[in-house]
Amino acid sequence: MSSTNVLQAILLAEQHIRPYIRTTPLEHSPHLSKTLNSQVFLKLENLQATGSFKVRGAMNALLSLTQAQRDMGVVTASSGNHGIAVAYGLNTLKINGTIFVPENTSSSKVDAINNYGVDIHFWSTDCLETEIYARAYAEQHKMLYISPYNDLHVIGGQGTIGVELSRQIKNIDMVLVAVGGGGMISGIAGYLKTIFPQIEIIGCSPLNSPVMARSIQSGHLLDMESLPTLSDGTAGGIENDSITFPLCQKLVDDYILVSEDEIRHAMRQFIETHHMLIEGSAAVPIAALLKMPERFQGKTVVIVLCGANISLETLRSVIS
Repeated sequence: MSSTNVLQAILLAEQHIRPYIRTTPLEHSPHLSKTLNSQVFLKLENLQATGSFKVRGAMNALLSLTQAQRDMGVVTASSGNHGIAVAYGLNTLKINGTIFVPENTSSSKVDAINNYGVDIHFWSTDCLETEIYARAYAEQHKMLYISPYNDLHVIGGQGTIGVELSRQIKNIDMVLVAVGGGGMISGIAGYLKTIFPQIEIIGCSPLNSPVMARSIQSGHLLDMESLPTLSDGTAGGIENDSITFPLCQKLVDDYILVSEDEIRHAMRQFIETHHMLIEGSAAVPIAALLKMPERFQGKTVVIVLCGANISLETLRSVIS
């Protein structure tokens, strides 16, 4: 998979998905800018339709289907946000589908999927096992499987975040992005590196589930256990043949890993100073920023706040 393929996919997605998504604001953060002695901007995907950036890729994948493919019905697997986004898309486009989620998926994300009247099934407590089972189910039932990240149309949709950023700000030195399967960071980097050649793209992951970062370090995709994390949106393994792995190898400049305490602190501080809701995965790049402040001094930095779908139970545990 080449960067040219990704760029073409992003430009096509930009044409297709606009009626279905929001152009999210890019806001300057006085608090973080002062704390780090830099200019920090927040890309507010926590205000996106369905509560996360995932609707971009999901809608693009669904809009790319032929009528014959739509008639087959769609299957996907998700730790939550991609499932919500696909459910929204299926409901909007009147397509039948089934969504598999791990048994430990946040209750608020399960409720959000159910709101769209889409079939939902639970399988395993491991995201990668859920994905493998959902793929097999789709094949067995002659349905079409849409991956949360291992799909060029999904990556193209997520890359429209980069298109918006290029219109919203004249210069960016660094972008910090939460990384799970790597679809969002591949898309953002694939576009922004054509606009700002000197830009640094930093992947941010929890220490409890650093699969992409450790895999890049090892030179091949690792099959490794993930521990529970507040960043449930980035947790779990990655498919062996994922097109995101070589893209991350090529396009992502570095990775920063953060602890659960650092994620919790970043969430509390953000909610207190910015008066907005974010989920754990959105706090991961903020935690990375706060962990290495000297690295970002004097820079223009964009943090992508990827979502706001957090349960009341988790929110209470974070702020208590």
